[in-house]
Amino acid sequence: MRAVLQRCKEARVAVDGEVIGEIGEGLMVLLGVTHGDTEKDAQYVAAKIAGLRIFEDEAGKMNHSVIDAGGSVLSVSQFTLYGDCRKGRRPNFMAAARPEEAEALYERFNAELAAAGLPVQTGRFGAMMEVSLVNSGPVTLIIDSRD
Repeated sequence: MRAVLQRCKEARVAVDGEVIGEIGEGLMVLLGVTHGDTEKDAQYVAAKIAGLRIFEDEAGKMNHSVIDAGGSVLSVSQFTLYGDCRKGRRPNFMAAARPEEAEALYERFNAELAAAGLPVQTGRFGAMMEVSLVNSGPVTLIIDSRD
């Protein structure tokens, strides 16, 4: 399981022009699922994200988690995180899990974040989405459960 997270001032996701998920300060998370991922991967990545100290304290040091900062998470499924661009000009997405597997683990990931006490907004699995955010910092990190 692979997550790209961006610390943000605000973020939103829309489908067909309608905003379906929106947060203020917090984390924008793009989540990809690959073959062999399990609920343990979802638990690991969610716990890592919830506890990662990437928000500034009173001294300006990255010492607070998104929970400590009172932030939220906007979670969007993103199979293209497993795109392979090594050959040719068209990415190969064979490493991405099949939709029925990926959707269940995406939902589990979101439930794990919520269980950690985070307000979670989501995109719509499998939909063509328009995602926008104001990155804060900028701070952008990648978490991979296989690493």
